[in-house]
Amino acid sequence: MPRTSAGLLLYRRHPERGVEVLVGHMGGPFWARRDAGAWSIPKGEHGPDEEPRDVALREFAEEMGSPAPAADLVPLGEVRQSGGKRLTAWAAEGDLDASATVSNTFSLEWPPRSGRVQEFPEIDRAAWLTVEEARSRLVAGQVPLLDRLLDLLA
Repeated sequence: MPRTSAGLLLYRRHPERGVEVLVGHMGGPFWARRDAGAWSIPKGEHGPDEEPRDVALREFAEEMGSPAPAADLVPLGEVRQSGGKRLTAWAAEGDLDASATVSNTFSLEWPPRSGRVQEFPEIDRAAWLTVEEARSRLVAGQVPLLDRLLDLLA
């Protein structure tokens, strides 16, 4: 059975830049020197007994360091990411200070086969990007969510 995750795409309307989305740069040594394709919406895996909407809200709070600033979530549907993972996402309008992001962490043996386990943030920084900027930075499997958001706002 494919792994499943749920996430939240927070957006805001900027007077000069248009629609902006809040995304996070994935933490850890693999992503450290990458930019294109190294950003993600806040999301996390869930099991069959968990409500995906609740998981999306929980993961947003864990990865961004504060609760989602909006209660009204609009479904964006499901996308398939590389490796077959399915991501169910919602959109919400709101604002948040991206520079104040403090993410939860994960453990990883680094360097490989060193026996040394280190902690890394799941999201090492967050930013508000225009939809066009986000297209080149998001992991490929999440890019369709941007088009769904624009269709929703049209």
